[in-house]
Amino acid sequence: MHAQVRKLVVVGGGSAGWLTAAVLAATHAHDPAIEVTVIESPQVATVGVGEGTWPSMRETLRRIGVGESDFIRACDATFKQGSQFNGWIGRQQRDAYMHPFTLPNGFLETDLVAGWLAAGADTPYAEQVSFQPHLCAANRAPKQPATPEFAAVANYAYHLDAAKFGQFLRQHCVQHLGVRHLSAHVNAINSHENGDIASLQTRELGAVEGDLFIDCSGARALLLEQHFGIGKVDLSPVLFNDRALAVQVPYPAPDTPIACQTIATAQPHGWTWDIGLSARRGVGYVYASAHCSDDQAHATLLGHIAASGPTDTAALSEPARIAFAPGYRRQPWHRNCVAIGMASGFVEPLEASSLVLVELGAAELAEQLPATREDMDHVARRYNEGFDYRWQRVADFLKLHYVLSQREDSDYWRAHRDPATSTERLREWLALWRHHTPSRRDLVRAEEVFPSASYHYILYGMDWRPELRAAPAAIAAGQAADHFRQAAELARRMRAALPSHRQLIAHIQAHGLPRI
Repeated sequence: MHAQVRKLVVVGGGSAGWLTAAVLAATHAHDPAIEVTVIESPQVATVGVGEGTWPSMRETLRRIGVGESDFIRACDATFKQGSQFNGWIGRQQRDAYMHPFTLPNGFLETDLVAGWLAAGADTPYAEQVSFQPHLCAANRAPKQPATPEFAAVANYAYHLDAAKFGQFLRQHCVQHLGVRHLSAHVNAINSHENGDIASLQTRELGAVEGDLFIDCSGARALLLEQHFGIGKVDLSPVLFNDRALAVQVPYPAPDTPIACQTIATAQPHGWTWDIGLSARRGVGYVYASAHCSDDQAHATLLGHIAASGPTDTAALSEPARIAFAPGYRRQPWHRNCVAIGMASGFVEPLEASSLVLVELGAAELAEQLPATREDMDHVARRYNEGFDYRWQRVADFLKLHYVLSQREDSDYWRAHRDPATSTERLREWLALWRHHTPSRRDLVRAEEVFPSASYHYILYGMDWRPELRAAPAAIAAGQAADHFRQAAELARRMRAALPSHRQLIAHIQAHGLPRI
């Protein structure tokens, strides 16, 4: 008789553990045989500095039965409409561009890049093809107070307090999804004769048995690495950052505008993030220890905060110091253990790929949950192939931000620009994209983490100038001009109709959004 997979044990809480547990429990809510347990160590704290998500988070929250208004109130959450990059190009003037979440107007209908080039490329690409950068510049929210929960006027994701998000998910899982929560420290792993994990030995509660174990224990990867010895693919030769400093920064006044986008500002040896939550900002500096000392990084972070607005930097708490090794596990699923979150891999915070990979991992695991142990190896093989592909594309996309820079102010940027430090795939793409634009033929998966439109926003935001075939480009230029006019008109109408970001957050905190 085949061994049934019924007891699912998640090791580790935080955003990754509780989001995975929520997706598993919600997907299998009508199967009483499925049991989901989370073992969370009371000794491991989460750093709540502010975190960005992708628009996919809206569907994930809806899927697990969370109310958007409740989520926003509990997690100090705000709306995110994309990312703004300051200083990455390396020019003295107009050194800023946007990667918005809304597709370029007419993206699926014509070659907008040809039209942008024909118009002289004087307007930044995103501002030419999309209304959303204009909403962010005007500090407009992506919806109206009467817009129902999770619905959008402009596509959006969230900024959130990561520590509060984990607590919010824990409460929802336990109270509404029937997830069992065990506060205990795992101090040993007990194995079956065949090498599978049989149970986890906890100091406080004894052995906890399971059929499938999900490792959400963070970078230490308690099960996958420490027990099974599954190592990582090292990405440090491609993406150099391995340290971060993070601090919470209060607003100078209660009515201070809340940024609608993550603001990523290039620095001599890395970049700073600036994320606006409802009550404060989360600010941090990601840098490469091979190029910059911790003291230099600390001074750079404080200098950035001081330059960004009136803030008493001396009154700030000591920044949290985070060390990480950029890389991923080519085999996140081994035997009856699958790693999700930082246990599976981590590159760097650029473009908020962390939580979206948790979402994808949890969803795929929940939807393809093996019925028996015999099925598990087949599901694991497909899961591993899919995530190996995804991690490689994440590395390609993040490296694109660096390799196109014209900055000459440090060895850090000169090294990042060296084609020898790029991935082979990215080098091939950049050669191809000298005469073509990124398309679905380059990115062939149905669930790409970063679709071709995202590559357009980065390439042409970073001043990439392709040489397109003259005849097709001339035809596309005329068609594109109509889409540019439509984008400009949408921007004009939306700026007039939408509330400010802070006004909408205040409305949600006081009254909530309509539910459908």
